[in-house]
Amino acid sequence: MSASLPVAFPELEFPAKQPPRHGEAPEVASGIQWLRMPLPFALDHVNLWLLRDGDGWTQVDCGYGDDTTRSLWESHCRSTLKARTVRRVIATHCHPDHIGNGDWLARRFDCALTIPQAEYLTAHALLDEHSGYGAAATSALFRLHGMEAEHLAAYAARGNTYRRGVPELPDTYERLSALEEPVVDGLRWRVISGYGHSPEHASLYCADAGVLISGDMLLPKISTNVSVWPVEPDADPLGRFLDSLDRFAALPPHTLVLPSHGLPFVGIRTRIAQLRTHHAARLEEIEAAAGPGPVTAASVVPLLFRRPLDTQQRFFAMGEAIAHLNHLWHRGRLKRLLAQDTWRFARP
Repeated sequence: MSASLPVAFPELEFPAKQPPRHGEAPEVASGIQWLRMPLPFALDHVNLWLLRDGDGWTQVDCGYGDDTTRSLWESHCRSTLKARTVRRVIATHCHPDHIGNGDWLARRFDCALTIPQAEYLTAHALLDEHSGYGAAATSALFRLHGMEAEHLAAYAARGNTYRRGVPELPDTYERLSALEEPVVDGLRWRVISGYGHSPEHASLYCADAGVLISGDMLLPKISTNVSVWPVEPDADPLGRFLDSLDRFAALPPHTLVLPSHGLPFVGIRTRIAQLRTHHAARLEEIEAAAGPGPVTAASVVPLLFRRPLDTQQRFFAMGEAIAHLNHLWHRGRLKRLLAQDTWRFARP
């Protein structure tokens, strides 16, 4: 969602005023370099983080698995890596801009892809469209929540978009979990598991460096997508996401946050307060909209996204609308009714 927040907060601090150009890799903290890769969407970039690891590197996140990104990776291999090998490739979660080149990089450098188990298994389910994942299952869910036939047809016509950004996946991996602390260049990185955006998102925090690689859990300008998907149609991912924020709020306020989108920032507690206020405001608006009569997820999308949406954006908007309605339903603030083969939500 991108609606403005309803109250003022202290400004975040942005140590770097501009992102690196493609092919550049400035150092943002001791031993940590910032790579930015393009995305073929409205959200047009992803940040990747290269960590010095002895006489090699640990790479955090991989970029979208297309020719454009792989060409940039070839350029970084010739220049940025300085003839050092990549010892380990870490993917924070299963989304294409994070795992898209995971197998490609792991094979190139003969190393393992390190990723949480739920993310690894979900990636394979998305790639092969099984176990409740895929366009057909998602279309059925969105139809139940009131999406119009023309939008369903546009979504179905796209086919397996996950495979476009993740052409292949490895058959083996190294598990990343909150029970472990990967050591990189002698420094321990604590895994902070986050939920709601993806099944088992892994952020990485190094106390000695004062750095959090937040992935998509904390972004400086937009709120990360939190959606309901057909594999868990009655779930409350927004509740999981808001609960996950408590883990980040406990970190020191001077922590440098390295997000997957936008600029690195300082002000972690301010940003968490902004996110909580943002979602609380959207929930209140949806609850008010359900006062005169039942609403569907499709009907509240314009409340959450106050701008024209393309097919891809509408896909995420619909999932997020269901997530907000399910949250209100789980909290007893709305009731859910099945009428005319459509889920509707109304005041109790």
